Amino acid sequence: MNDNVTILGRVGADPKRSETANGVAVVNFRVASPQRRFDSKTQTWIETGTNWYNVSAFRQLADHVKASLHQGDGVIVTGKLKLREWENAERKGMSADIDAEAIGHDLRWGASAFAKASRPAAAQDSVPSGVDAVTGEVHDAEPDAESDDGLGGDDGTSPEPAMAIAGAWSAVE
Repeated sequence: MNDNVTILGRVGADPKRSETANGVAVVNFRVASPQRRFDSKTQTWIETGTNWYNVSAFRQLADHVKASLHQGDGVIVTGKLKLREWENAERKGMSADIDAEAIGHDLRWGASAFAKASRPAAAQDSVPSGVDAVTGEVHDAEPDAESDDGLGGDDGTSPEPAMAIAGAWSAVE
């Protein structure tokens, strides 16, 4: 049984990248998730402690996390929760570890710009005819000239979404 969780918090330190024994990329970082409640008597929020989570991201997600997240960034993390007991010579305790499935900036605290990762050449070579290798959109190999709306590319593919929107707005003006 897997316990899937979503947490909101702040990155405690810059993510650290390493590799497993099998050469799989892994990034580890900690997230502080402050707990608070609203006190109706004083009409203020009261901090009641902070939960700390150890987050691990693997493969391509690891590389994207390393390139995107920094100490102090607000994040949303979704993944599998694992509670792990630990012990050393002086103390013992329990840690909350999350194997991340998805991570993103928490846009309540600022703006973020998304840059789509390019696909490796090997993956592009295996894309079937009629499918855009970057977007995954399906299009006709032979565009129908009669159904052209003026927004498509010369090769029958769809334009970038921003271009389609700009084209639609210029047609209205």
